Amino acid sequence: MSGWSGLARRNTGRIFRNRQDAGEAVAQELAAYRGKDNVVVLGLARGGVPVGWHVASALRAPLDVFLVRKLGVPQWQELAMGALASGGGVVINDGVVRSLDISDEQLQTVIDRETEELHRRERAYRGDRPPVDIAGRVVILVDDGIATGASMLAAVRAVRSGGPARVVVAVPVGPESACHELAAEADEVVCVTTPPGFEAVGQVFEDFRQVSDDEVRELLATPTV
Repeated sequence: MSGWSGLARRNTGRIFRNRQDAGEAVAQELAAYRGKDNVVVLGLARGGVPVGWHVASALRAPLDVFLVRKLGVPQWQELAMGALASGGGVVINDGVVRSLDISDEQLQTVIDRETEELHRRERAYRGDRPPVDIAGRVVILVDDGIATGASMLAAVRAVRSGGPARVVVAVPVGPESACHELAAEADEVVCVTTPPGFEAVGQVFEDFRQVSDDEVRELLATPTV
């Protein structure tokens, strides 16, 4: 594994106008993959899809959607005890589960609920079209940023189960610590900027408006190749 790219250390103060600007910046760092016929870009819904579209368009690669659902603590949904990804990948924060004394039954109930919602959203975004085949391909996982890294870690592990040749994590922003952790499981991690006082993904965007389901569907229907 080639691991952490180190690109962010040269761009700690970068600000993006919007997700298009961020996608174009990410694509510049992935130029080596441009035009290769075994590359596929997966945009994490919802915010990663517009960034991923511009990456895929620049690389002349197909784009598909990839979903990750937070596993919220019972009675406190905003606190994540893990994440669930398309294809069945699950990451559990054992520390949170133990500290809050969450039972196996409670955990499974949340996993079942979020699995159902994940499948519903996949149908809503993709319709009857099957997921793109990733076996033997270079998979570039794109999001609009990384916070804790739990969602992207779930995505990496889920994609691994599909037998890709290489898994690349590519984001415009994230804390350097999370990027280093992801580099232990991905073959390559590209992060354009890692602000020294990282607080949230939105801090490096001038326009960080919420992405709608309709926008996701429209982008997925717009060719990138």
